Amino acid sequence: MGPVKSRVTALAATTVATVLATAALTPAADAAERPGSSRLPSRVVTAEGPVRGAVTGSVRTFQGIPYAAAPTGERRWKKPQPVRPWSAALDARAPGNACAQPTDQPIAIAGGGSENCLYLNVTTPAVRSARPRPVIVWIHGGSFAYGDGASYGAAKLAAARRGAVVVTVNYRLGAFGFLSAPGLRAPANLGLLDQQAALRWVARNNVTLMGQSGGGYSVCAQLVSPGARGLFHKAIVQSAGCVGPDGSFTRAQAEEQGKAVVTAAGCEEAESVDSCLRGVSTADLVAASASGHDGYRPVVDGEVVPEAPAEAIAAGRFARVPVLHGSTRDEMSGLAGMDELVTGRPLTAEGYAEKVTARFGADAPAVLAEYPVERYPAPAAALSAVLTDSEWSTAALDTQRALARHTPVYGYEFAEASAPYFRGVPRPASFSLGTGHMTDLAYLFENELFEPLDAAQAELSDTVVGYWSRFASTGRMNGPGLPAWKPFTDDERYVQRLASGNIGRTDFAAGHHYAFWKRLASS
Repeated sequence: MGPVKSRVTALAATTVATVLATAALTPAADAAERPGSSRLPSRVVTAEGPVRGAVTGSVRTFQGIPYAAAPTGERRWKKPQPVRPWSAALDARAPGNACAQPTDQPIAIAGGGSENCLYLNVTTPAVRSARPRPVIVWIHGGSFAYGDGASYGAAKLAAARRGAVVVTVNYRLGAFGFLSAPGLRAPANLGLLDQQAALRWVARNNVTLMGQSGGGYSVCAQLVSPGARGLFHKAIVQSAGCVGPDGSFTRAQAEEQGKAVVTAAGCEEAESVDSCLRGVSTADLVAASASGHDGYRPVVDGEVVPEAPAEAIAAGRFARVPVLHGSTRDEMSGLAGMDELVTGRPLTAEGYAEKVTARFGADAPAVLAEYPVERYPAPAAALSAVLTDSEWSTAALDTQRALARHTPVYGYEFAEASAPYFRGVPRPASFSLGTGHMTDLAYLFENELFEPLDAAQAELSDTVVGYWSRFASTGRMNGPGLPAWKPFTDDERYVQRLASGNIGRTDFAAGHHYAFWKRLASS
């Protein structure tokens, strides 16, 4: 173990333990923080130095805590380094910088962030507990290019019956965290290494690593990464198929993407691509970077990610921890409704057939026969079903089957008829979006991206939070007041439907035409 890793490990052994268990507390004048009070203090001492957060209602929060040194200047494209200790109390009542990112998507962080961004946020119950609390480390999504940890308020999860401690993490994004390019002398997968550094900072038993979309694919990668072994003990993967299109690039694919960044940054003809890129400003490098949802992925580099997660998990080469895995019923509804929002006109039956033909070529007649437009409330609803089932649902069931051969698995489908949508974003008029990609997070976190929950949705949120916190605590789903939930096995493929007033087993394979897509893939 090198000196940097040893240093991070040594810090982690006490850092989160003191924040979460409140050892080595400094004196506080607030009555709620006096010895003998059941309320936890807002000021604690960590291995790096004292930290002052805030106690609000039933939770306390510490925001903007640096878990690694700022990856700026000479540390751009370097592995995460230990943070320098401090002596004055760190004001942890506001988030730190988000990581540098484009601003062209609704999920992007206003202002575009900064390279100085390796911060995390800790939310805990505000009252003492006689038993250790489970820890959830949340890896945000955003296609490895957008988002931050602080946007996900964790009061619901922290205040649940079993009271989880929730750590939300920033990690380097886009060109700063996942760029591989010919001539750039930098490790691959710096964003994944940042996540591992945050897990070492936590360094506590009973850690659940949880992520959605890009964050879910990150969890898939950490399941197979040697550097993450022993750093977490359970995993929650939302809307990410670890088997199938697993969200990783080969080195050749990553470098092909990286060539475009080098060219756009004006470094293609430079004598040294490495020194040229290191001299490009943050804003110019973001501008030169691939934006959107397809430019960056974890890279199969033989070290951080030794092989494609899909191959490793299918072969049983992954950390054998209990896994909660699932998706939403209508993952692609937002994309399917995009034409209507752009043009103001609903998709027609002819337009539906054209899109299916463009996507599936010679297989289009079989797809159209399996998903006849007249069976759906609108052509865009049919397109949503086709894209969801082919690109998400089949991979979800394949993932659950592969994992369940080696470790305990619980499968779910978020299936609200109408979930909260993105705040201020119009919905198509021709069909209901159901529960689309990412909208399930409105039930787990407080996030200004989403519309508020109505009464029925709030009740479902309470149940879902109860399930998730129960799993983080015990690795199982069943508990007092929660509807029964059986494990997923390859013999009994039990998938739990999560919908307001309608929680229980669903025939996921039949509902998403699983047999059809498997036949099509093998033909």
